[in-house]
Amino acid sequence: MAREAYITGVGQSEVGVRLPRHPLLLTLDAAKEAIAEAGLTFGQIDGVFSFPGKSPGYLAFSPVGTDEVIEALGIKSKWQMGGLEQPAQLSAIGMAAWAVQQGICRHVLCFRTVYEAGGMADPATYMGARPDTVSGASQWTSPFWATSAACWTAQYAARHVHKYGLTREQLGQIAINGSKNAMLNPRAKAITKDELTLDKYMSARMISTPLCLYDCDRFSDASTVVIVSAGDALDEVKCEPIRIAAMSGSVDRYSWDQVEWPAAYDAGPDLWRHTDYTVDDVDTAQFYDGFAFLPITWLEGLGFCEKGEGGRFIEGGTRIARDGQLPLNTAGGQLGAGRLHGFGFAHEAVTQLRGNAGERQIPGNPKVAVATSGGGPLAAALLLAKD
Repeated sequence: MAREAYITGVGQSEVGVRLPRHPLLLTLDAAKEAIAEAGLTFGQIDGVFSFPGKSPGYLAFSPVGTDEVIEALGIKSKWQMGGLEQPAQLSAIGMAAWAVQQGICRHVLCFRTVYEAGGMADPATYMGARPDTVSGASQWTSPFWATSAACWTAQYAARHVHKYGLTREQLGQIAINGSKNAMLNPRAKAITKDELTLDKYMSARMISTPLCLYDCDRFSDASTVVIVSAGDALDEVKCEPIRIAAMSGSVDRYSWDQVEWPAAYDAGPDLWRHTDYTVDDVDTAQFYDGFAFLPITWLEGLGFCEKGEGGRFIEGGTRIARDGQLPLNTAGGQLGAGRLHGFGFAHEAVTQLRGNAGERQIPGNPKVAVATSGGGPLAAALLLAKD
């Protein structure tokens, strides 16, 4: 147990659209909730990790850095980390797991804060100006005004339609399922007010073919916090610990030339190489759905179905319903509960495993969950288990 890493607390601020509350205060709300749930004090937190760190040029995307959280909470940190160059959002939790496994830290606070809905209301402060020159990943998108990830995700989806026969009726089940679950999530009330129907989905305007309006996640203002603790520090916590049974990640080039191979197809198989668990052990899946097509890549990449069979797996929505074979995105995902940018999936996985999900709690006694983040060139996955 000493070398194991556990999630011992989760917290989430109010989730809303153009909230009249500073992003740092949202972060502190979530942090206080997570620390209290773990039964810890601010003084026991000795590490702070984030994805992607503060983003000065685009504050709406990432308005809060680790330094601000350390200062505001009075934390004496042994290690801190925040940066975009990681294999997707949940890799911050993976790095925290490494820190406690190596004995560097005992309790690490991991957070992701977004203010993208509020940023739209205050573009001068939060959105940043369009630069005259670009480099890095932006050089492949900005010159063509293809800054939305919808542009390249649509390439993957269109290839799947062409090669494997994915239909819009099948794809729509991801958004419809998310809507149904969001209606049972109190924190999603500002995001989803009415249940999405197939007719409404099919009549929606296209954003980037074959992705329509409801295939795209919803900007929100919120913060989510996860506390990662060392196995030999569990005597200090007061809640049910959830073990990080395995983790994986994958990073591809942004100048990739294979539109058929999102990083999920690499991170997925790699997850199972680090554990004795298999897909048959998983009770619920919380898959990144920045766009509705991405959960299909995770279904296939992790081996819940064969490559090319994702559309048929979700057809009709019964398999992925809360009482189905693989309950998917039970809090609503980012399509239904707002773009929490990855951390919401870890939060919901822990909530389900502890049996604390209220009306949306899945049947039985779930013991194993998988949470993922990213799509396209970046991907990360966590396998969580209740011992």
